[in-house]
Amino acid sequence: MVQKAKILLVDDRPENLLALEAILSALDQTLVRASSGEEALKALLTEDFAVILLDVQMPGMDGFETAAHIKRRERTRDIPIIFLTAINHGPHHTFRGYAAGAVDYISKPFDPWVLRAKVSVFVELHMKNVQLREQAALLRRELDGGQAPADTERGSGGLLPELSARLAAVEEQAEVLSKELAESGGGAAVSTAAHLERKLAGLRRALDALQPGSGGAERIDP
Repeated sequence: MVQKAKILLVDDRPENLLALEAILSALDQTLVRASSGEEALKALLTEDFAVILLDVQMPGMDGFETAAHIKRRERTRDIPIIFLTAINHGPHHTFRGYAAGAVDYISKPFDPWVLRAKVSVFVELHMKNVQLREQAALLRRELDGGQAPADTERGSGGLLPELSARLAAVEEQAEVLSKELAESGGGAAVSTAAHLERKLAGLRRALDALQPGSGGAERIDP
């Protein structure tokens, strides 16, 4: 069973959170509310999120300050942030959002379909990263078992070919997603996709190294 991705919704106004939930419910993912920057940071301590929708204007810790804290933490720095704002102070204000680490900056009122489409891209990218970690963990368990490459392939009923086939499917999906991001995503989105491709390439090299006669396995660092 595929685990649902978590999407963090941060806004101090309950009616705005309710509207976001209505828009994103069609994605059939787990929506988590936070009514302040402090509450959002607390949720990020224990939960993994595919994307964060962050209101700019909030009392106390505003969206820019919240984003700065998120980007300073190693655990959360790579989570995509989409800023939502009801005001528009021109290019300088928008630039400040991107400088704070946002992958997108959307002014209210926004098109529900466009917002849902943007969020779905990052949910899909998150799912690819989860698949990659699972494949790497499976391979690491086999390596930690101390089996020789040839024995691993024979003793597990062809584990290496199965892993290679699964990885090929993820590689193909990641390539399609990267092309979509290059055409419609921002620079941060493209960078995130490139990061995923580098991880996939490292896992592919590790799998190739396990093949009989290859001379051993590389270290895997997902």
